Amino acid sequence: MLTQKQSLTLDIIRSYLKTHEYAPTTQEIAEALGIQSRGVVHRYLKALETQGYIKLLSHQKRNIRLINPVHHSGQASNLEIPLLGAIAAGAPIEAIYQDRTLNLAALFLGPDRYALRIKGDSMIDEGILHDDIIICQKAHTAHAGQIVVALVDHQEATLKRIAFEPPNIIILKPSNAAYQAQRYTQDRIEIQGVFIGLLRSSSLSK
Repeated sequence: MLTQKQSLTLDIIRSYLKTHEYAPTTQEIAEALGIQSRGVVHRYLKALETQGYIKLLSHQKRNIRLINPVHHSGQASNLEIPLLGAIAAGAPIEAIYQDRTLNLAALFLGPDRYALRIKGDSMIDEGILHDDIIICQKAHTAHAGQIVVALVDHQEATLKRIAFEPPNIIILKPSNAAYQAQRYTQDRIEIQGVFIGLLRSSSLSK
């Protein structure tokens, strides 16, 4: 169980990492807490490490690695997995180990995000396959070239790449040569979201 100050320190670390993509120093944490003592900050950090929220790396100035993001309830959840490096899907490359993590919460659990299951094969050239789970960001506008969730005539929703043709034409483009692009007047299309990623796992299949 975290104290109020420890919880605040954790919130500062998470916010700093989200903004800067690297960890704050003890001095920067002290300034954010409104205190002068880096020793006090170090005690907070050790307590967070003991309880499994962070890991303190040796011999680094910005030595904090976030282990478990926490919800507002204070309950830890395992929403990070190790990002161990890169692997070739084409020509072989040298395998290089990386001691990093991938924050699934930041990727998929942001505000106004939602999931949909794909039915059909009109977007297979984008790597979006039948029965994939896609993650979308709620939106009512989009830029040309984005993949969007579009509601046609207030009836049918579809996932397509969007294009615009003056003065008021929206083109919904499939990514499969077996299908043709469809053209609609602007008043027939309601954008409901923008595609940001997908999940594919045998465990998600029906």
